[in-house]
Amino acid sequence: MERTRRSVLQAGAGALAFGTLAGCLSDPASSEADGGYASFFALWDMASEIGGDELEFENAVPTGEMGHGYEPSSDLQRNIADSDVFVYFETDEFGWVEEYVVDFERDYDHLTLIDAMDGLEDAFLEMDSDTAADQEPDDFDDDPESISVVGFELFERRSGEELAWWHNDHWHGGLPDVAVDETLEVEAVVEDSEGRILPIGSNESFQLEATTADDSEGETVEIDSQGDHVIFSGLEENTSRVVFELVADGEVVFDTSNDNARLEVVDEVEESDVPEMYDPHVWVDPVLVRDIVGTIRDGLIEADPDNEDVYEENAAAYIERIDDIHDQLQDLFAETDRDIAVLAGHDAFQYLEVRYDIELHTPVGISPDDDVSPNDISDTIEIIEENDIDTILYDPFDDMSNVVNEALEETDADETAPLSPLEGTTEEWEDDGYGWVEQMEEVNIPALRAAFGAE
Repeated sequence: MERTRRSVLQAGAGALAFGTLAGCLSDPASSEADGGYASFFALWDMASEIGGDELEFENAVPTGEMGHGYEPSSDLQRNIADSDVFVYFETDEFGWVEEYVVDFERDYDHLTLIDAMDGLEDAFLEMDSDTAADQEPDDFDDDPESISVVGFELFERRSGEELAWWHNDHWHGGLPDVAVDETLEVEAVVEDSEGRILPIGSNESFQLEATTADDSEGETVEIDSQGDHVIFSGLEENTSRVVFELVADGEVVFDTSNDNARLEVVDEVEESDVPEMYDPHVWVDPVLVRDIVGTIRDGLIEADPDNEDVYEENAAAYIERIDDIHDQLQDLFAETDRDIAVLAGHDAFQYLEVRYDIELHTPVGISPDDDVSPNDISDTIEIIEENDIDTILYDPFDDMSNVVNEALEETDADETAPLSPLEGTTEEWEDDGYGWVEQMEEVNIPALRAAFGAE
């Protein structure tokens, strides 16, 4: 059987890693680039298509896992540093990437860094999430050390704008930049496992505090904890890694040390129309993927200018295939019997919904770690019944079999179909050589056609 280029890339991944470890750092001035890494499946496929036979890429996320919220192995940073190119999205949902890039920018001049989201700022959609900002604290008379925190949200104290929220062991969103000699005031709304909003303040059961995880306090930033909020004062331009703490009776009962929040102290804060908390799933929209491919192409040309013509040609051919996907989706939704479908998975398709004026109802928000409540399932069942939906979509990387099973039992829906969030790949799809385009053509478009009644 003839091996596809992707199977060759997978088979050569170990050799690539060994070769870069052995040679790249020892000769950082070399003008020849051999290959590198991409931070998750969709970017790996795009970089591989554009790199062709000249640049080989390895996917940092193993087969069967999604890039969103992935926790890398201890040796991944070293392997990437020893390669030539790193293609990534620098968002809070890919927290490990943000930490790696800070080190790469500082210590590895030979490594070409390609933030594939660069230039998409005007297209970002604000994250659609419910918050507890306006809820009043509940009475609390239990042992503070017995609490289990399930919600930890940060707000800019002056404006009330939500900055970030903590889920399980990682942040969504992040802290805004702070200018030298300026301050940022942050408050928190914390919910425990019993649904109580915890009272926070100097004379309350709990106090909000913060510290740095990198000894930058007093040098880069000064931190002043006021009990109900924390004040960050910029001292000099640099990056700090911040840990928030919930304190009771002088003891830390909860902290965010599993994922340090990044605080950038800058000379001057630039005004931006980009939401502080935006949906990162830009890779599901073919029109935005065109732009991502262009950014990767330009980065590869910078890394390996001798093969500029190759990368230009490969990118142009790939964009033609992306345009065909866009055309197929436009035709599909022009033929639909309804404008709403149900997906048992996290909300990864907001950009697709906006692009094609459709609605994909999901029982939870954008995080694949969100828990599904009985009310979420009831709402989903109601939508299925009201819209006579026959096919329930499900995310093959996000186990919501309980939602699917109950919906099939309680409604007239009798079919299911997988809808890939394009963040990862399965062993079967990998064996079949499915990249971004193939997942769209062979998996998503047939599923959407069934779910929206366009068959």
